[in-house]
Amino acid sequence: MGKILVVTSGKGGVGKTTTSAAIGTGLALRGHKTVLVDFDVGLRNLDLIMGCERRVVYDFINVINGDATLNQALIKDKRIENLYVLAASQTRDKDALTPEGVEKVITELAEQFDFVLCDSPAGIEKGAEMAMFLADEAIVVTNPEVSSVRDSDRMLGLLASKSKRAKEGREPIVEHLLLTRYSPERVAKGEMLSVDDVEEILSIPMIGVVPESQAVLKASNQGIPVILDEQSDAGQAYSDSVDRLLGKDIPHRFLEVQKKGFFKRIFGGKE
Repeated sequence: MGKILVVTSGKGGVGKTTTSAAIGTGLALRGHKTVLVDFDVGLRNLDLIMGCERRVVYDFINVINGDATLNQALIKDKRIENLYVLAASQTRDKDALTPEGVEKVITELAEQFDFVLCDSPAGIEKGAEMAMFLADEAIVVTNPEVSSVRDSDRMLGLLASKSKRAKEGREPIVEHLLLTRYSPERVAKGEMLSVDDVEEILSIPMIGVVPESQAVLKASNQGIPVILDEQSDAGQAYSDSVDRLLGKDIPHRFLEVQKKGFFKRIFGGKE
């Protein structure tokens, strides 16, 4: 059986779907057969970030309802071997997700894939609970601001109490923290929480710190997971995060204010 991962957050707009696309792509690049499942019924974005929105014929709800098979609904990535997407429905609401239907589809995927990565909707409503219910591991995405971290703390409470593992008294979900939109300059000015602050509040292992970067928006607009932009700091940070997720012990980068070199100070330079 493959490993079921949920990417979740207490708050919207923190970079959760960007993270799902990047982590899933990174796992596939390292040879693991990976499927990305969009749980955000009615507001799907994962297919846009993955650049496959025009290829969606059948979706997650079609499979749950028996209108299509998994084989019909899965979209194979054109760039990367071992990477697939199961899109959410744009025309249904979250009530179309049933516990029995979700469990059947996710279990079937876990039999075919090394990693099943569930891109959760934000918040604590039904869709988020469905996305986390079967998870073995969770990546909790947060921004370095008080409201985002507080909402993530609430999400950790749900992961500990509402999952299938919790209900069956099994080993708890393994939790990882991923910090996005981090700016050492703003931390130094006291405008943003530091990595230490966030770790102290949430008390779960940090697998990645992704710096604030224009590369993220550019990649999203182009339908390319930012991890494929190997020159960008955000792409490199996500690549490091995948390695840590797979058990590598590597130091965090992009935590300090970058001093500009002589030529950058004279001529300027891109981020």
